[in-house]
Amino acid sequence: MFGKRNTPIGTTSDKQSPVPDVPGGSSAALPVATATAAASSGTVSMAPNTRSADMDSRLSEVKVSVFNDLMATVDLGEFAKLDHKSVREAIGEIVGEIINMRNLMLSAIEQQQLITDICNDILGLGPLEPLLARDDIADIMVNGYDKVYIETDGLIQLTDIKFRDNQQLMNICQRIVQAVGRRVDESSPICDARLQDGSRVNVIAPPLAIDGPALTIRKFKRDRLTLDKLVKFGTISNAGGRLLEIIGHCRLNVIISGGTGSGKTTLLNCLTNYIDRNERIITCEDAAELQLQQPHVVRLETRPPNLEGVGQVTMRDLVRNCLRMRPERIIVGEVRGPEAFDLLQAMNTGHDGSMGTIHANNPRECISRIENMIAMGGYTLPAKTVREQIAGAVNVIVQASRLRDGSRKITHVSEVVGMEGDVVTLQDLFIYEIQGEDAQGRIVGRHRSTGLRPAFYERVRYFGKERDLADVMEESSV
Repeated sequence: MFGKRNTPIGTTSDKQSPVPDVPGGSSAALPVATATAAASSGTVSMAPNTRSADMDSRLSEVKVSVFNDLMATVDLGEFAKLDHKSVREAIGEIVGEIINMRNLMLSAIEQQQLITDICNDILGLGPLEPLLARDDIADIMVNGYDKVYIETDGLIQLTDIKFRDNQQLMNICQRIVQAVGRRVDESSPICDARLQDGSRVNVIAPPLAIDGPALTIRKFKRDRLTLDKLVKFGTISNAGGRLLEIIGHCRLNVIISGGTGSGKTTLLNCLTNYIDRNERIITCEDAAELQLQQPHVVRLETRPPNLEGVGQVTMRDLVRNCLRMRPERIIVGEVRGPEAFDLLQAMNTGHDGSMGTIHANNPRECISRIENMIAMGGYTLPAKTVREQIAGAVNVIVQASRLRDGSRKITHVSEVVGMEGDVVTLQDLFIYEIQGEDAQGRIVGRHRSTGLRPAFYERVRYFGKERDLADVMEESSV
C-alpha cells in the first residue's frame, strides 16, 4: 500500500531512493512542507528546550539505524503521491514495525520523538521544524550545523537545536531554494528564497561562509498582523493607526523607511489592508513575501542569472514592465537600486497610492537614499531636478524603528511638503517621544500629533475623510 519493498528490514537495497538529509543524499527528493502543515499534524509542537541532552544522544544513534531501514523498506516515489498527513501516518506505522523487529527499548515519548524527527527529515526542514511551528519566533538564524539562534520579543537567544553535520544543513538549504526554482552551491553560494508561507530565506554557503552554511529565515506569523494589532502592541497609538488608515485609503504615495528588522514589510502589509478591493495591484519583490488580501493582485518576483550567467530579471525590469500592465497601484517590496527612479516616475504619472520600503534611519535620510539610488542608475540629472521628482512623487514617509530594548515603534509619520530652494521640505505629523525606561529596562514613551495640518488635506477631502482626519489630529495633539 505504501510502496514497501520485498527487501528484509535491516538490509540495504541496490535501488534505494536518495532522500534529503541522509549523508550523501539528494536534496530534491520531496517538496518542502510548510510549518503550518507540520503543526497541524500534531507532531511538531515541542519547544526546542524540552528535550534533554541524554534523549538527543540516545535517539541520534537509533535514528540513523531506523532511518536506513526505513529507506530500504519504502519507495519514496509512492510517498510523493500522498498528502503530508498520510505520509506521516504511514511512516509512523513502518517505524513502529522496525522498532519492534529490532527489539529497541524506547519509551512512548522517545518513539514519538523518533517518528517526528524522521518525518521532519523527509518532509520538512529537519531540526528546524519545531522552531517553524512556534508563532512567537520572528527570525531563525543558523550559523553552521551546531549553532541555531532565534529572535523572540526582539531579543536573540541561542537554542539547543543542532544539525548532524554541515552536509545535512546544506541539503536543507538546497531543498528550500530548489522549491522556488533557484540553486545554491559553491559556484552560486548566495541565494534569496522563500518558504511556502512567504517567510523570507537567505542562504550563504561555503566557500563564502567559512564555518559552514549560514541560513536566515524571517518568519511570518500565521495570525496576520493588522494596524489594530500594532496599536494593541504599542507600535503606534490609536490616533496614529487611524491616520495610517486614512493615508492608505486616500491613495497617497507612501515610502516606509526603517532599518533591518524594524518591521517595514509588516507595516506595508498592514497598509495594504485599506486598498479598495476593486483596484488592480501589482507587486514587485526579490522574494515574494507580501500578503495582500485583495482579489485583483499580480505578484512579480525577480530572477537571478542561470548557470550561463544569463536570464537575470532585475527589480528595475519588473517596475518598468509594471507600467505596461495597466496597474492602479504599484507596490515594491524593497527599493534598493536604480528602480527608485522608475517608481518615482510611476508615482508621478497617475499611479497614485503606490508604496515601497527603503532602508534608512530617519525620514530625511530616506530622501537622501532615494537620491543616491537614482544616481546608481547612471542618471546625470541635476540634484535639484531629482529632488523635485521626489517632492512631486512621495506624499508620506513612515519611519519604523527597532529600539534598544527590542521593541518596534513607528517613530515618525512625516509628510513631504515640497521644495524650499534646493531642499526637500518635510513636516512631521506624528512622532514618538522617548520619556525614559521602566524597572525592567523597557523604553517608555508616547506617540503624539504635532498638530500641523497636512498638506494633503484637499486630497483627503476628495475621498470624504476630512472629518476623520480632523478628529485624528486633535485627539493626541499637544
